[in-house]
Amino acid sequence: MSDPQPAARRVALIGTGAIAHAHAQAVIDLAPRVEIVAVVDVDAARARAFADRFAPGAAVYPDAGALLRGEHLDLVHICTPPQTHVPLAIQALRAGVPALIEKPTALSLAEMDELVAVSRETGVPALTVFQHRFGPAAVRLRRLLAGGVLGRPLVATCETLWYRTADYFDLPWRGRWEIEGGGPTMGHGIHQFDLLLSVLGPWTRLSAFAARQALPTDTEDVSMALVEFDNGALATVVNSLVSPRETSRLRFDFAHATVEVEHLYGYTDADWTFTPAPGHEHLAELWAEDASDETSGHRGQIAAILDAWDAGQVPAAAADDARRTLEFAAATYASAFRGRPVAAGEIAGDDPFLRSMDGGAVPWGPAPSRQEAHA
Repeated sequence: MSDPQPAARRVALIGTGAIAHAHAQAVIDLAPRVEIVAVVDVDAARARAFADRFAPGAAVYPDAGALLRGEHLDLVHICTPPQTHVPLAIQALRAGVPALIEKPTALSLAEMDELVAVSRETGVPALTVFQHRFGPAAVRLRRLLAGGVLGRPLVATCETLWYRTADYFDLPWRGRWEIEGGGPTMGHGIHQFDLLLSVLGPWTRLSAFAARQALPTDTEDVSMALVEFDNGALATVVNSLVSPRETSRLRFDFAHATVEVEHLYGYTDADWTFTPAPGHEHLAELWAEDASDETSGHRGQIAAILDAWDAGQVPAAAADDARRTLEFAAATYASAFRGRPVAAGEIAGDDPFLRSMDGGAVPWGPAPSRQEAHA
C-alpha cells in the first residue's frame, strides 16, 4: 500500500489587489500541496469576488484578527500596501502562523528589526517575496559558484530600468516615503539586487546617487550605486522608473565565465546567456544541465517553501536574510543623501536612516502637483 498523500497546506491571502492575483494563481498551480481557504480585504465585495474567482468556497474575513481567530492556517500571504506589512506579519506570527510578505518587507531597518525579534521570540518564520532567487537558472548559478567551477566573482552589473507614467502615482500610497518607504530602490529594483546579493554574498561598502528626475513623487525615481563585496567583487546597481525601453538585467563576470540574464518581470532559462572564458568551454555543458522552461515567479518561491517544510527546514528569504537586502536599500539612500560611502553595518544606533529610508535628509523639495505632472 502506498503512503497516503499529506494534507494540503492551508493558506490565506490578506489583501486582494493586483499582486494577490499572482499569489493566488501560484497556489492554484501547486495544488494539491496547498490550498486557499480564506481571503481578507477591507472591501467585502472585492474580497468575495476574488474568492469566487480563485478559491470558490473560501471564507471571507473583514480583517486579519477575525481570520486568525477563525482559521487554522499554515501560511498567510500579506499582499497589502507596504506600511501595513510588519503590523500584519507580527499579528500572524504571534498567532503562530508563518507569514509570506510582499516587498518591501518593512519601511525601515528599525521596523525590520522588530519583525526579526518577534520571529525569533515566537519561533515562527517571517518570509519575504524575493521570487527571482528561486528561478531554476539562479539556483543553478549559485550551485555552480558554490562548487568553485566558475572561479572568483570579479564584476557585476544589476539594472532595473523600468518606466512609469505620472498617473501610476495617482494611488495615494505610491511615491511617498511614509507609506511606500521609497521609490524604485525599495519597490521595484529590490528584486534584482536581491538576486545579485544572493549570488555575490555580503557587501562591504557602497557609494550611491539618487534623484527625482521626472515623476510626481516625494521619493526618488532613479538611484545608482557602486558596490564592493566581501569577496572583492565590484558591482553597479541602477534602479529607474524613467526608462522607456524597459528591461531587468544582471551580468556576472567570474574568472571562468560570464553569466547574464535580461528579462522584465520574470525570466526563463531562455533569457540567460552563458559565455565561458577561453580554456573553460566545458563549463557550458554544466550550465546546460537541468534545463527548465519554468518562469521565475511566486510559484517557484512558494514551492521552495513547501519543499523546505517537507524537509523540516526553515525556508529561504526569512527575516534575518531579508534584512540584509533592506539594509542595502537603506545604505543606498544614506550614501546618496549624505554624499559619502556607507559601510555595511554602519546604519545602527541613533542613525536616522535606521528609522526611515529618507533619513530626514532628502535634498529635493515637495513633489510637484499631479496636475503639473500630467501637463
